[in-house]
Amino acid sequence: MTTDSTATSPSTAISRDEVCTVASARRVASMLDLDPQSVVHGAALPRGWHFFLLAGDTRRSLLRADGFPGLGVSIPDLGLPRLMLGGRTVTFHKDIPIGASLLRDSAVLNIDHKIRESGDLAVVTIAHALRLTADDGPAIVETQTYLLLPARTEKASATPLPRAETRLPRCQKIVIPDETLLFQFSALGFNSHRIHLDRDHARNVEGFPDLVVNGGFSTLMLTEFLRQEVALVPSSYSVKHLAPLYCNRPVTLTAEASDGGWRLKAFDDQQVLAVDMKVEIL
Repeated sequence: MTTDSTATSPSTAISRDEVCTVASARRVASMLDLDPQSVVHGAALPRGWHFFLLAGDTRRSLLRADGFPGLGVSIPDLGLPRLMLGGRTVTFHKDIPIGASLLRDSAVLNIDHKIRESGDLAVVTIAHALRLTADDGPAIVETQTYLLLPARTEKASATPLPRAETRLPRCQKIVIPDETLLFQFSALGFNSHRIHLDRDHARNVEGFPDLVVNGGFSTLMLTEFLRQEVALVPSSYSVKHLAPLYCNRPVTLTAEASDGGWRLKAFDDQQVLAVDMKVEIL
């Protein structure tokens, strides 16, 4: 039960110069087992590949104890050592040419700190905008929601709480994220969060049964499924992360038309819904 809640006002945006380099885009292609030479200067960056442009650049001495490099902007120390991605929304206003220079603005939109009988919780909302020039409107706007949680007092259940689905759509694909994929995605996004890289930390400190698949990689799996198997281009999408996915366990991706758009989902090896994505199509 929540006994108290306080909200922190939005922060001033922090601006960074970014470059959508050919080298970075080719490394994303290689990670996805695509021909890197198919990535050429001036071509549109595939929608969903922009994650490496939102990487943090936190100094090593300023990393959180769990290795997470931060959210692109500073947030106060709330004494909550565990962090999980809750969801994200992404809107594409225009494509980013590979090789283009960009301006990135990042800001904390809100911090909702809840003091509960079962333990404190903070919901942190971060917004990013990628612009091709300072005077231009945003090409991509992404809002991310993170949960800051107290230390784990017992091991996480290997089977998440949501019920397994009894029927899966016919359009589906199975992916098995392994240690190499988790490392490559983490490296491209400069994400040193130890739940994705350090099996001892994931098990003994966070209480998970194995390495946790990056929430960003779960999103990328679904956007690539939409792009390559369904052959559709998103104009926006909204993602909810409902349960963890684990290294070396099969993930079932599904897609079906829904309410004028598309609904993509990722299920764990027990057919429990882990990621739910609503997509508007270009």
